[in-house]
Amino acid sequence: MYSLPIEKIVASFSRLKIAVIGDIMLDKYIFGHVSRISPEYPVPVVDVTHEDHRIGGAANVARNTLSLGAETFLIGVTGADGNREILAELVEKQGLRTDHLVSDASRPTTCKTRILSQNHHIARVDFESRLPIQDAIEKSIAGKLRELAGSIDAVILEDYNKGVLTANLIRDLIGIAMDHDIPVLVDPKLQGFFAYQGCTVFKPNLSELASSLGMVVQNNDLEVEMACLKLQEKLEADNLVVTRSEKGMTIFNGEFTHIPAASLEVADVSGAGDTVIGVLALGTAAGLDIVTSAEIANLAAGTVCQEVGAVPVKGDRLIRAYQERLR
Repeated sequence: MYSLPIEKIVASFSRLKIAVIGDIMLDKYIFGHVSRISPEYPVPVVDVTHEDHRIGGAANVARNTLSLGAETFLIGVTGADGNREILAELVEKQGLRTDHLVSDASRPTTCKTRILSQNHHIARVDFESRLPIQDAIEKSIAGKLRELAGSIDAVILEDYNKGVLTANLIRDLIGIAMDHDIPVLVDPKLQGFFAYQGCTVFKPNLSELASSLGMVVQNNDLEVEMACLKLQEKLEADNLVVTRSEKGMTIFNGEFTHIPAASLEVADVSGAGDTVIGVLALGTAAGLDIVTSAEIANLAAGTVCQEVGAVPVKGDRLIRAYQERLR
C-alpha cells in the first residue's frame, strides 16, 4: 500500500513539468506479405500493403509523461530532412511542442524502418548518425535546459548512443539541474555509461549493467546486488534502479529492495523501459520515495506490455491495474 491513494498520486502528476532530453527517433513500419522470392537474389519480395510512422526514443518517453498529465518539454536533435517534417508532425499530434528540437543539417533524422510480413520482421533499415553532435549543438541544447530550469520539476536523460548525449553535454546538463535542485533521471546505454556521475536515478537494465562492468551477472538477487555495489563505486548516483525482465526490478539507495515483475499478461515488451523511466521521473518529482516510485513504474510497465507496440501508459489504466492487484 502506498502512503497516498493511487488516485491522488496519479492526479499529482498533472501538476508537474518534465524535460526529456536525448536521442529522438522516427519509427517507420512497412507492412506487407511475402509470396515469392526475388529472381535477382534469393531474398523475399514484400508486397507492401500499408505504412505507419511513430515517434520513438526520447520522444516515446515524453509521450509517457505527457499521457500521465505532466507538461512535457522534448529536447533533442533532428536532421533537416523529410523525416524531420514527419517526426515534427507526429510530435505535435501527440500534444508535444517542437520548438525545443534542434535541427542539424549535417546529420540525418534518426529513422528506423521495419519491414514486416504476417507480423514477422523481415528486415530493418536504419538511417542515422552515431557521431557526437557538434559543440554548437551541445550549447544549443544546454541553453534550452537553462531556459526551462526555473520552472521544471525533473529532467530525464534518454540515451540511445546516437551522439546527442556527449560527455560534455551530460556534464553541463547535470550541472544546470544541480544548480536548480532539479532531480536528473538517466536511462543509459553502454557508451558513456559512467559519464552520469551524481545523477539522482540511474536506470540500466541487467544486460547493460553486466556489460558496463565487463562481468557475467546472473539474474538472481545476490549477483545483481554485487554488481550494483560495483557500479555505485564508479557512478555515485543517489539511486540505482536495475530492470530485470521477468524478475522485476532491484533498487539500491543504500539498501536493496527487490520488486517482482507485475503479474500481468504480456503481449509486447516494446516501450516498457520508456514507461519505467517516465514514471520514475514523475514519482521523484512528486516527492515519492524511490521504492514507491519504482513500484508504480513497475506496475505501469506491466500495463503497457499488455498491448501490442510501444504505447504510453494511461492514468486510468494504471489506477485500474493497482486496484486489480489488491483483489
